[in-house]
Amino acid sequence: AMASSSTLSTRLHLHSPTSLTSIRSRRPNFLRMLTRSCLDDSSALLRAAEYTVDSYVKSGMVVGLGSGHASGMAIQHLGRQLRNGNLKDIVGIPMSVASASEAAKAGIPLDTYKDSSQIDFAFDDADAVEEGTLVAIIGRRKLQGDESIIQEKSILNAASKLVFIIEDTQYKDGLEGSIPVLIQSLNWLATAEEIDDMFLGDAEVWRRPSIGQAGPLGGDFPLVTKEGHNVLDVIFTSPIESLAEVAKSLNRVDGVVDHGVVSKFPCTVVIASQTGLNVLDKLTADIVG
Repeated sequence: AMASSSTLSTRLHLHSPTSLTSIRSRRPNFLRMLTRSCLDDSSALLRAAEYTVDSYVKSGMVVGLGSGHASGMAIQHLGRQLRNGNLKDIVGIPMSVASASEAAKAGIPLDTYKDSSQIDFAFDDADAVEEGTLVAIIGRRKLQGDESIIQEKSILNAASKLVFIIEDTQYKDGLEGSIPVLIQSLNWLATAEEIDDMFLGDAEVWRRPSIGQAGPLGGDFPLVTKEGHNVLDVIFTSPIESLAEVAKSLNRVDGVVDHGVVSKFPCTVVIASQTGLNVLDKLTADIVG
């Protein structure tokens, strides 16, 4: 059973005086988004990235290095702190080829992820984070080269502490849009149809192509991940009541290998907005059950 919103909010612990409702009311409307310059967004996100490194990374740590715009800025800042001598003995575990090359350029010593890897801290971008529960969606963007949702999730789940760095527009209740689902490619159509039936009326199910346009049947050139799976984009056209429930439903489907829903505790979200940073913590597991 879902906890009521009042009990949820007591489990979220805000470092800044801004309440959740004021984050909600401050979400920029469409007109303001059009007139805001890119520089503003980027500088707010840069502050969030630098804050994340400065607040959570300590010398001697093994750090999971995320993928995406904010993570790229955090990796560059981490490299600067190493060069300045503010941090030492850091080992980075990159979540993607892009984060590995960014980290190599920044001079961060790297190691590859293995199942036994002890990771002290990880940061990552998220496509969206569900308000109140801090459950995140990753993997919406086009997978480059041998990027892997499985690898990214493994590193996030292995980390003792995890931070998602996002913009305030990505933090909301009743999320819509796509959730990537990795499926076995052999009987992919049966799996896709089962998922389609499960979310009938609420979502469309498309197979992601490697080239050309996606379509309900995935075109002639489906994307095959480095582990050999196809990717379905389950595109929710109506608001999702609970990401955790969606994840549970997907986990029960035969042929589903993994998906882009990440539910982890403890988990912290650093939200960049024009008026400063909001830092939210999920310190307990009982939100998702």
